[in-house]
Amino acid sequence: MLTKEIFVEIHVLHRQGHGIKAIARQLGISKNTVCKYLKQPIELPAYTSSPARSTKLESFKPYILVRIEAAKPKWIPAVVLLREIREQGYQGGITILRNFVFPYKQVMVEPIVRFETEPGEQMQVDFTTIRKGKQQLRNVNVTP
Repeated sequence: MLTKEIFVEIHVLHRQGHGIKAIARQLGISKNTVCKYLKQPIELPAYTSSPARSTKLESFKPYILVRIEAAKPKWIPAVVLLREIREQGYQGGITILRNFVFPYKQVMVEPIVRFETEPGEQMQVDFTTIRKGKQQLRNVNVTP
């Protein structure tokens, strides 16, 4: 049995236009061996993803999902969930918990409603307090 390296070398030399006798001579193998391996197609390695491993969080996921659903529309921070499941025997860290609950977090974004008036109908005032040393400087910026 030849090594995979020689098997590939046979196919490479054949694609480059070398004859069977030349390949056999160059690699130091018989013509019959070259013919045999040229009949076999080159198989590219087939990589498959490894099966999902169970995590320390696996047995606590149903509880976490129930807690998230019960708290809607509010959100329970991951730290609070961590404290609760640690009381139930969870021994993992917070990062895996945060990664699990992140997709379930609903960010409430209120739509921005622009309020426009005609020039001269509205005035804007910005109040600022600047602390410099022991004395405060107050600044009132009035924009008509």
